[in-house]
Amino acid sequence: MYILSLDSTAIAATVALCDDEKLLSLTTVENGNTHSQTLLPMVEQTLARFELRPTDVEMYACSAGPGSFTGVRIGASTVKGLAFGTTIPCIGVSTLEALAQNLIGFDGILCPVMNARRNQVYNALFECKNGVITRLCEDRAIALDALDEELAALADQPIYLAGDGYDLSVSQLTKCAPRIRRTPVLLRTQNAYSVAQVALALYESGARTSDSELVPVYLRPCQAERERLERLEKEQSNHV
Repeated sequence: MYILSLDSTAIAATVALCDDEKLLSLTTVENGNTHSQTLLPMVEQTLARFELRPTDVEMYACSAGPGSFTGVRIGASTVKGLAFGTTIPCIGVSTLEALAQNLIGFDGILCPVMNARRNQVYNALFECKNGVITRLCEDRAIALDALDEELAALADQPIYLAGDGYDLSVSQLTKCAPRIRRTPVLLRTQNAYSVAQVALALYESGARTSDSELVPVYLRPCQAERERLERLEKEQSNHV
């Protein structure tokens, strides 16, 4: 089954073409948040290499969030547009679960971290044993000091980080620092192949999502919405 997968939830944009578990093509570009200009051409070039049309793809997959609000929307919209008017499944996966998939070769605590600003990260925790990943908590936005406390309280296992919050987290997770292991640079950023493999597992478990059913996952309101709510709260307090 041909799977076309992509991730544009952070600075890097990545597109992969797979035949089930077999990787056929992987392209990653990191030149700033220009996904609206680069992502679709990357998809078109990937398909052209194999003389495929969008309707030849048997499943589309994307990271549906969390991540950059704009990046998440661009990725989901691209997949929805490619599959529009067809019955091709569109599987959205957790960006954090896909990042954990990057680290499947390491036994220990897998800790994807994406910069959520305000000294917070988007995060979920996973445990990997003998190549089997088990989710330990749901996706969430969490303050780095709270994550540090949580990791320090876990069993004495090595910790592996991945995501665009890697450097920030390494510098601030001090209590659990002795257990943090260095993640190879190539495994720290989003990888569309990992997206495809998480989506394939969901598909094999029965997931079937159409283009109209695919929706982004943000975890918290965007900055504009937060500012609007803050203004409303301030206005209400002034009238009390």
